Amino acid sequence: MAKSKSQTIDEYISTFPEEVAEKLEQIRQIIREVAPDAEETISYDMPTFNLNGGYLIYFAGWKKHIALYPISVQLAKTLKEELSGYKGTKGSVHFPLDKPLPLDLIRKIVALRLAEQ
Repeated sequence: MAKSKSQTIDEYISTFPEEVAEKLEQIRQIIREVAPDAEETISYDMPTFNLNGGYLIYFAGWKKHIALYPISVQLAKTLKEELSGYKGTKGSVHFPLDKPLPLDLIRKIVALRLAEQ
C-alpha cells in the first residue's frame, strides 16, 4: 500500500515499484476509457473515480495484489465464472501482482459498475 497519504492518483501510483505502478496505471487508463466523464480523486487513501455525485470504482495496490472495489452482489453474480479464479472479499476482487492483469475482465467490471449507476 502507499506509504504516505497521496493527494492525487499520480502521487499514489508514484509510491509503488515500477512494475506495480505500471499495473495501477493500466487500471486507471481502462477506467478513463470506459467512464470518460468520471472524476479522479483520492478517497479512503485510494485512487477513486466519482460519477454523478458518488463513487464509481476505486482500486489499491497491496503487498501481493491489486484490489478493485466495489464488487456488488449483482456484479459478482454476472461475472461469477470470470471472477472464480481470483480471491477477494465480499466487495472486492484481488488481482495477484505475480500474474498479468485480466484487462478485459477489468473493463467488464468498470462497464457493469457504470451500468449500475
